[in-house]
Amino acid sequence: MNMKFEPSKGKLLVAEPFLGDPNFERSVILLCEHGESGSFGLVLNQLSEKKLADVMEDLYAEVDLYVGGPVEQNTLHFLHKLEDLEDAINLGNGIFWSGDFEQLRTMINLGKVETNSIRMFVGYSGWGAGQLDSEMKRNSWIVSDVDADMLFDSSPANFWRKVLRNMGGEYKVMSNYPIDPRLN
Repeated sequence: MNMKFEPSKGKLLVAEPFLGDPNFERSVILLCEHGESGSFGLVLNQLSEKKLADVMEDLYAEVDLYVGGPVEQNTLHFLHKLEDLEDAINLGNGIFWSGDFEQLRTMINLGKVETNSIRMFVGYSGWGAGQLDSEMKRNSWIVSDVDADMLFDSSPANFWRKVLRNMGGEYKVMSNYPIDPRLN
């Protein structure tokens, strides 16, 4: 039996199969903030063609760069499993958001951070007050749980399907829907 979750900090937003918005088609977004003033999240399964070192000087590790969403793609955000990183925000289930970037950069350069324990993003996904609630009423998103192992150890290419399969029942069936049903 699946419980229906409400959007909240640390939950996933999984795009309905036929969402129709090219920015979010088959996207899985981790909500970092959700409240009366709006919501902020990061798309977990849109890998950029660039590496972090392509957009930052003085970074010596091969760290993948993701597109966190269509808003302010000149900003850098990060998720991680580093509970000791100063100023990190605990999203629950072993997942942390943000923190002291200079400390993180030093840890990366010294090889003290496994690259599969961090995710770096350009841009983010944002909703104004009431906007996400309105999209939820239109059934644009499915809300799910996630833990650090699933988030950091999963391939972005199959993440949308994997989340739905893990939810079971009707969601497992939904994970097999074709992108364009007219081609089926």
